[in-house]
Amino acid sequence: MVEIALISVLVLVLLLTVGVPLPYCFGGGLMVMVLVGGTTMKGNILWGMGQLGNPILLSLPLFVFSGAIMAKSGIAASLLHMVNIFVGHIRGGLGVVATVCCALIGAISGSGLTGVAAIGPLLIPEMAKRGYPREYATALVANSSILGLLIPPSVTMIIYGWVTDTSILACFLATLGPGLLIMLSFSVVNMFMSRKFDLKLEDKLAPRAFMKEVAKRTGSATPALLMPVIILGGIYGGIMTPTEAAALAVIYAIPVGFFIYRGLDWESFLQGGKEAATAVGAIMFMVLFSMILSQMFVYEGVPQDLVEVIFGITENKVLLLILINLMLFAVGMVVNDVTAIILVAPLLLPLMQALGVTPVQFAAIMGVNTAMGGVTPPYASILYFAARIGEVKVTKVMKPALILIVTGYVPVVFLTSFWPDLSLFFPRLFGY
Repeated sequence: MVEIALISVLVLVLLLTVGVPLPYCFGGGLMVMVLVGGTTMKGNILWGMGQLGNPILLSLPLFVFSGAIMAKSGIAASLLHMVNIFVGHIRGGLGVVATVCCALIGAISGSGLTGVAAIGPLLIPEMAKRGYPREYATALVANSSILGLLIPPSVTMIIYGWVTDTSILACFLATLGPGLLIMLSFSVVNMFMSRKFDLKLEDKLAPRAFMKEVAKRTGSATPALLMPVIILGGIYGGIMTPTEAAALAVIYAIPVGFFIYRGLDWESFLQGGKEAATAVGAIMFMVLFSMILSQMFVYEGVPQDLVEVIFGITENKVLLLILINLMLFAVGMVVNDVTAIILVAPLLLPLMQALGVTPVQFAAIMGVNTAMGGVTPPYASILYFAARIGEVKVTKVMKPALILIVTGYVPVVFLTSFWPDLSLFFPRLFGY
């Protein structure tokens, strides 16, 4: 049955690659299981529809909506303005601003695209004006925006926790360590690469003027900074569930956008709602059909068969973890992060547990690999979006993007697999 399942996944990936609409892609995979594998769909559709009623999934549209509002509200501009006062006079400092701001945006929205949408239009032209090559600035913003998929709360970790029946709070915390390390690695790589650019730096302020400007910009950014504090503090403090925190994010972002930063008006608010509804509709279709396909795999015992097949090849844990990372990387290159997690996590979880990898650590392994797919062709949705925002050809962005991936991201991918404490430190700290 493993062979039929692999053919089903291959058909799905091929259809996604050539741009077939998502429901038909999963329909193709289902038809392989039904027509070739002889599996029945009786009851699976109703089961899948029932799963969509899970309260956990309600947090998805709310976090997506809050991210859409935030991208249009002026919150990102205030954060950018504040962070720049600390490092704007340092060579490469503006690149560090991009990385840190994208991490902060991720801590609010839970989405990779929000960082590009909110930071890109502000920072890419500014970096180009200061002497950074435009393609490098675009690549840095795109790569830093994937931190939105790792710095909690993360939409992909909500999906992972749901499909694997793992604590969502533990999943949030599992990707925090790798996310912070990637933020640090991008900052270091950027400082090194900036040495060859002819940059125009801000003047360094005298101590008194510096403190005055810090106080001014911090005061302006306080409403934006309070957003992740309220959301994450409420979740980790046990005051709110992720769904309640997502609702609060929307409730908080609306008045802040309208009345404090005044980046929102009714037209942009409605446009943000339309964009969020479109994104959520696509996600829910993926969730429904992916869950049906995954359930059919489970009914046929495919995960258990897969474990036996792979252990028949080798039982070396190091080699198996390398192969699994390469496979996840390949999957992330051709499908989006949500699809990859729904489709692959239930299949590989039994294998990872047999290797002694906990579901929480596997959440981090899945998270960092699928996030990297957002900037790795041919899928690379975040990279393509950033190229459009930055008004530069994708072919020019590829080289600096790949340099950042290889030097700043790939090492963290393997550290997440072979150094469990990187992903388990924060969950253990909170009792998971």
